Amino acid sequence: MITFLTKRTATLVAAVLLSSFAVFLIPYVTPGDPVRKIIRSRVSGDVVDESTVQALGQSLGLHDPLPVQYLRWLGDFFSGDMGLSHVSRTPVVDQVLPALGITLSLVLVALGTAVVVSLTLGIVAALKQGGRTDRMITAVTQALIAVPEYWLAPLLVLTFALRLSLLPSAGWSTTSSIVLPAATLALRPISFFTSAVRSGMIYALEAEHIDAARARGLSRGQTLMRHVIPNGLVPLSTLFAVWFAGLLGGSVIVEVIFAIPGMGRLLYDAVVNSDIPLAQGGVVVVVALAVAITTLADFLHRFLSPKVSAALA
Repeated sequence: MITFLTKRTATLVAAVLLSSFAVFLIPYVTPGDPVRKIIRSRVSGDVVDESTVQALGQSLGLHDPLPVQYLRWLGDFFSGDMGLSHVSRTPVVDQVLPALGITLSLVLVALGTAVVVSLTLGIVAALKQGGRTDRMITAVTQALIAVPEYWLAPLLVLTFALRLSLLPSAGWSTTSSIVLPAATLALRPISFFTSAVRSGMIYALEAEHIDAARARGLSRGQTLMRHVIPNGLVPLSTLFAVWFAGLLGGSVIVEVIFAIPGMGRLLYDAVVNSDIPLAQGGVVVVVALAVAITTLADFLHRFLSPKVSAALA
């Protein structure tokens, strides 16, 4: 177990460092001089005084070798200093943390909804394997994969906000504001989660120890609760972590459509406005959190599944 923890921790650190270095190189691999980009983001006009360029580059340490700049940037980042936004001239951390909190809330509600729905559908489909109910659930959930967020979101707004006036169409001012964007994000995970739960349940139902449990006198309900459903949750835990990590930075379309000031909208605005420090800080935070979540899911998967533990030992 110690070896497994050490390997996963080393992988986590390496992934974060590699992603942070790639993000650090953004201003150097994109067209244009980084210093001139900073100046143009602060002032209007195309004419930039050369002395101003040199002075700003010297003050920001942009004339130092790249390894020196990266180590300094990385040290500042881990000390909580992500720099100043080129556009708003405010600390990046003061913009990233509130946006991250909003996105975390949205993603948790969306995936929590998906888990509840998919557990219900997956268990019913597995217990009715091969029947009409199973085929109907499978067909509907598989069809959800083809529904893109950029099509579903406007449809939900037109139906529930504009036509029925039941929910707000955009913003993040009330509790009900989360309903439509969470429903939009939850639809596709429901498809994958339901399939995983159904497969895990069917595999568990066909295992030899299920017959042994029934032979010991356990009722059908007790057997399901103690042996079948827990085994069905193992693949769901991994899928949940993968989708959680993906939606942290992949909810851009939904946040833009619903005008939600989360991480997706923040990164979108940073790219549009060429706000490099804001983009760098946001991306590194999202990547670090995503890698940490998937690593935690590996630990949980190992804990829940004895067979996985034996294979990794």
